Amino acid sequence: MIKVGIIGATGYAGGELVRLLLGHKEAEIKWYGSRSYIDKKYYEVYQNMFQIVDEKCMDDNMEALADQVDVVFTATPQGLCASLVSEEILSKVKVIDLSADFRIKNVKTYEEWYKIEHKAPQFIDEAVYGLCEINREQIKKARLIANPGCYPTCSTLSIYPLLKEGMIDPDTIIIDAKSGTSGAGRGAKLDNLYCEVNENIKAYGVATHRHTPEIEEQLGYAAGKEIRLNFTPHLVPMNRGILITAYASLLRDVTYEEVRAAYDKYYEKERFVRVLDKDVTPQTKWVEGSNYVDVNFKIDPRTKRVIMMGAMDNLVKGAAGQAVQNMNLMFGLNEAEGLAQVPMFP
Repeated sequence: MIKVGIIGATGYAGGELVRLLLGHKEAEIKWYGSRSYIDKKYYEVYQNMFQIVDEKCMDDNMEALADQVDVVFTATPQGLCASLVSEEILSKVKVIDLSADFRIKNVKTYEEWYKIEHKAPQFIDEAVYGLCEINREQIKKARLIANPGCYPTCSTLSIYPLLKEGMIDPDTIIIDAKSGTSGAGRGAKLDNLYCEVNENIKAYGVATHRHTPEIEEQLGYAAGKEIRLNFTPHLVPMNRGILITAYASLLRDVTYEEVRAAYDKYYEKERFVRVLDKDVTPQTKWVEGSNYVDVNFKIDPRTKRVIMMGAMDNLVKGAAGQAVQNMNLMFGLNEAEGLAQVPMFP
């Protein structure tokens, strides 16, 4: 059994990690870390865990954790993992960080967008960006994983095949994104109150959202050049889900069959990326509670552009599910172990 420690177990992503790992045949949670609820029983924080998890929440002592477990998940705000991780810890235990601390390779870019000093720049080059469908082989050998952000996961997987195959102009990409409120975390914020969110939709972080450089960096690898794009997220009144609608100019005339072949080339054998049938658009309700990403596209010959679409659960494939998928790869397990949940409906 893989012994697991979770730092930040009482946030939304942490809670989802617990839910998924409790159904994992090869993993056992040894440490429920939560600085906010030290010595409080886990089920007292999440009542759905009553008579399922009786353990108490611990602090975020990564040094103590490293001696007790095989892998540590850090589902914490930006900056915490970088402040805790060290060579001594990484020599004992694998770390999967769900924050942005090791996603962006340029320290100055990270500090500019996140407005904090990076506490462990010496590990940035080593950290593997944990987008399993693209970096699978590097993940298998890693000891430090930068679990991708939710918007970057859906955006990258929706756009990647056409960029990689040279079908679209990288300089024309525009991404329109929408997310449920759980993406903002569990902390109390005025903008996330029921009366503020209900019966409303709004753009936020316009031209300033922190996932922008992460998306640009990952799509830049696919394009083989630096990319600058517009990314605009919107908050919608639902608990879970992300929907991406991305636009780009085609570099040549293409048929449906050619574009479909590009998606199939990269995703036909992927368990968790589903390329939908022709003219079927991705919807968040068909992926809720699962690790699936549904993607599709539509060619617009009138404007010589292509519309690329993706939908996923921001807490599963966008956070905890992808983290478990990374863990499975790192320990040589079946990649889908603990992640076989069928999407919930209604």
